[in-house]
Amino acid sequence: MTTILVVRARNAVAMGGDGQVTLGSTVVKHGATKIRRLHEGKVLAGFAGGTADAMALLERFEGMLKKAQGGVPKAAVELAKEWRTDRLLRRLESVLLVADREHTLLISGQGDVIEPDDGVAGIGSGGPFAVAAARALVKFSDLSARRVVEESLALAADLCIYTNSKIQVEDL
Repeated sequence: MTTILVVRARNAVAMGGDGQVTLGSTVVKHGATKIRRLHEGKVLAGFAGGTADAMALLERFEGMLKKAQGGVPKAAVELAKEWRTDRLLRRLESVLLVADREHTLLISGQGDVIEPDDGVAGIGSGGPFAVAAARALVKFSDLSARRVVEESLALAADLCIYTNSKIQVEDL
């Protein structure tokens, strides 16, 4: 698995992910890139789950973003609907986390499009660890969104065996 975290704090948005790729119980890659910039760099997208599945979903999401003229909520709902109803897409096992300047959304194959109440969301095996750390750091520190993501992912890497400390962060 992996850990992807997005934090919206102090008028900024940052998304980060670790680089670990596992095959069963074996680490096969340490520095994978699981965060992408879409729609002329205005949208961040991260994934957890099967890489090939995620790439197929990211391509579809980017196409829907284009159709929606950059409207992240509309593109997310369209992707979730298609993912849920298309026979081939239903088999894809991945979860997406997307963010632009106004929205943070978690998109799943069960038809979920969820916007967190507090601007913090995480996916993957280390997601709950990273989210807990990020919520505490946002509430009790003056760290930037980027630093909150970096520190929270570092904490998740210390706790989750499927998360490493080769962290990539992008911000808007």
